[in-house]
Amino acid sequence: MKNNRTGPLSGIKVLDLSRILAGPYCTMNLGDMGAEVIKVEQPGKGDDTRSWGPPFAGSEAAYFLGINRNKKSITLDLKSKEGQEILKKLLTQSDVLIENFKFGTLEKFGITKEWREKESPQLVHCQITGYGGKGPRGARPGYDFLLQAESGLMSITGDQNGAPTKVGVALVDVCTGMNATIGILGALNARNDTGKGQKVETSLYATSISMLINVAANNLVSGKPARRFGNGHPNIVPYRTFEASDGSIAVAVGNDTQFVRLSICLGRPEWAQDDRFIKNADRVVNRDIIDQEIQDVIGTKTSEEWIKKLLESDIPASMVNTVENALKDEQTLANDMVVEIEHPVAGTLKMLGVPYRFSDTPATVDLAPPLLGADTKEILESIGIDDNTLDDYKNRGIV
Repeated sequence: MKNNRTGPLSGIKVLDLSRILAGPYCTMNLGDMGAEVIKVEQPGKGDDTRSWGPPFAGSEAAYFLGINRNKKSITLDLKSKEGQEILKKLLTQSDVLIENFKFGTLEKFGITKEWREKESPQLVHCQITGYGGKGPRGARPGYDFLLQAESGLMSITGDQNGAPTKVGVALVDVCTGMNATIGILGALNARNDTGKGQKVETSLYATSISMLINVAANNLVSGKPARRFGNGHPNIVPYRTFEASDGSIAVAVGNDTQFVRLSICLGRPEWAQDDRFIKNADRVVNRDIIDQEIQDVIGTKTSEEWIKKLLESDIPASMVNTVENALKDEQTLANDMVVEIEHPVAGTLKMLGVPYRFSDTPATVDLAPPLLGADTKEILESIGIDDNTLDDYKNRGIV
């Protein structure tokens, strides 16, 4: 089975046993970079996200379509002996295995560390778990929503005097998928020196804790509890949304020089001479006062008037867009972040583009998200399974 795809990972074969979001997001990245990704799914059902709708495009859920392009699909009953043997055969021909099973599942299939070292030493095995296998909750399954709550992310998101709030997308899952991608790329590079694959582990829990970044650093250094600042920033002021007469705008003043320009732009140059506001550290202490004074001025004009005036003064500012407007924005289109591809059921399908660029080996969106089991015959033929055997497997629900 020849892979004719291009990209920096052309020639790399990935066996994807993951489902839902973190793993599929990782393998979509690998596929965008040219890897041959074989998505292994349950016969008759497939990845759970195939049914996560509406909305649907034809019979396909938008959720599934959004994270499963540039892949092939094979159906395989991994509980059957024959399915496990097929899996092992595929693993001997693969560079990467990614899975998010419960601990011990692969071992039940006979795919132990010893088996991998003997039968598939080149394999990079990426395991995504909820909690990493260690500690009192190590074996629990993980869910993005719960991890946003448990990690503290939810406690620092939302209105200052409101309730803890989750981010509008499953950001822990997405960032875990990114960490998995990074880990796999690192292990593939190490294989160039060692000649051997290795195991890569990441978890939703570790990812969610790592996402605290500067908020964690603030707490570890100061010992003070982290809190919500609404759309404000814990370390920079003014750096938040303000309400113009007709809607919200975002203003990001990152240093004292910009604050001087802001003061002049808003017609209040005396702010830049006020001991309470001269330095960022002063403004952080007195954020409620300066934020309110800025709000009083911003509220006198429309958002369009202020954006024009702020940008002319070289002050970072932007409209607060809806998702619909952001996807139609000329900047989005100029960066090819909405692309089209033909799908056998959905027709012309719009989807997000690739967010990174390679000058010589471009990443591409050239394979539509696969129909369930669309590539089973091709893939099984590549490992020597003939039509009679394939028909037998189909009749018995193995594929």
